[in-house]
Amino acid sequence: MTAKGSMRSRARGDGAIQRLFRAVVFTGVFAILVPVSAWAHGFAGQRFFPTTFQVDDPFISDEFSILVNRAKQPGEEPNKLTEVDIDYSKRIIPNFGLEFHEAHIHLGSNGDGSANGWDNLGVGAKWQFLTNEPHELIMSVGTDIDIGGTGAHRVADSFSTISPGFFFGKGFGDLPYSVNFLRPFAITGVFAPSFPTRSKNVTAGPDGTLNVERNPTDITWAFSVQYSLMYFQSFVKDIGLGDPFRRMILVTEFPMQTCMNADCKGQTTGTVNPGIVWCGKYMEFGMAAQIPVNSRSGHSVGVLGLFHLYVDDLFPRSVGRPIFH
Repeated sequence: MTAKGSMRSRARGDGAIQRLFRAVVFTGVFAILVPVSAWAHGFAGQRFFPTTFQVDDPFISDEFSILVNRAKQPGEEPNKLTEVDIDYSKRIIPNFGLEFHEAHIHLGSNGDGSANGWDNLGVGAKWQFLTNEPHELIMSVGTDIDIGGTGAHRVADSFSTISPGFFFGKGFGDLPYSVNFLRPFAITGVFAPSFPTRSKNVTAGPDGTLNVERNPTDITWAFSVQYSLMYFQSFVKDIGLGDPFRRMILVTEFPMQTCMNADCKGQTTGTVNPGIVWCGKYMEFGMAAQIPVNSRSGHSVGVLGLFHLYVDDLFPRSVGRPIFH
């Protein structure tokens, strides 16, 4: 439950990406034809909070996401990264649920070839303890565990990581009507430390010497700034926006991570992700750039693509409702 993808190196091969893209385009054409109605997913009063790219949702719901990330990792010989993150969450009761995430990664290198495989399985729980409709406010707490040793050894850690987190979302629809142009704004965010279950890794070098690498504790602090054209059109002023613009939300994310100890102590990495999310009745699509904030975060601009299903809206009377309701 840290920033989505945990700012890790995760990916999949190009052929799978192309097949996924064709499937998303096909379902998107269908979704454009579906009329918009009232949804239960991600609401606080009149405010709809979309699922974003790398900043986790402030709410718990029944949902399924695929996030594709294409970028270059920092380093003297940057690895070409393709990442496919798969996330699914399921409510147990209306305001508490479980989350599962997995990723398949492809790392292409100019040096010693490429690495492919599944990352460690992630399992978490989230409790949405506050929903204030008049002030468009949501707050949640949760814990996520990346289970060490469940992924491919070339791309996944052999130790586990535990990440408790605090999540929030706040819309500005409660501002005075004299500043109408500000009311479509909203912010979401997460604060989550990540604790490794092993403090260091010890490996033997070619000459028999032992190499010791410390596993750091990190703090993820991530937030998004959103401007909802949906909100503007429906609750501020009808300016006659047509499809697809009336269903769009402009999003800029700031997923950051600060190292608290070990050799990287005090160093911060992260990106700025400006993008657009389109929200239909049953699904959501998004595209964003991924711009490194410093040299430790990378030297080139990456691309993020999101496909998201509202399972609770698709199947409200069966698999989309809480187990106990």
